[in-house]
Amino acid sequence: MTNDARTINDAMELVKEFCEERDWDQFHNPKDLAIGMATESAELLELFRFRTNEQCMEMMSDPSRSEDIKDELADVFYFVLRFAQMNGIDLYEALSQKIDKNRKRYPIDKSKSSNRKYDEF
Repeated sequence: MTNDARTINDAMELVKEFCEERDWDQFHNPKDLAIGMATESAELLELFRFRTNEQCMEMMSDPSRSEDIKDELADVFYFVLRFAQMNGIDLYEALSQKIDKNRKRYPIDKSKSSNRKYDEF
């Protein structure tokens, strides 16, 4: 995995330019972008459906299958970026605030090495 110095803002600008060149702003309201996120997430999930963990890891190692996975993940990312861009959401700030909330919900002493949800502690 190699993520370089490009930023979330760079990715948002890439998506914005792509959409504006096609005059798609008119179609990108919160509802339809949220539907796009859910749809693309389901397409990513479908690639792993009924597979064992071992089979999933094999898929990640197979160039053709991993390309399909990357494409679906990129589609999800596209809709997340576009939703944020169209609605003035600072993704880093939103993530940072959510992590702060989760630090309270999942204190280390209760959540370390546990997959239980915060309301099950």
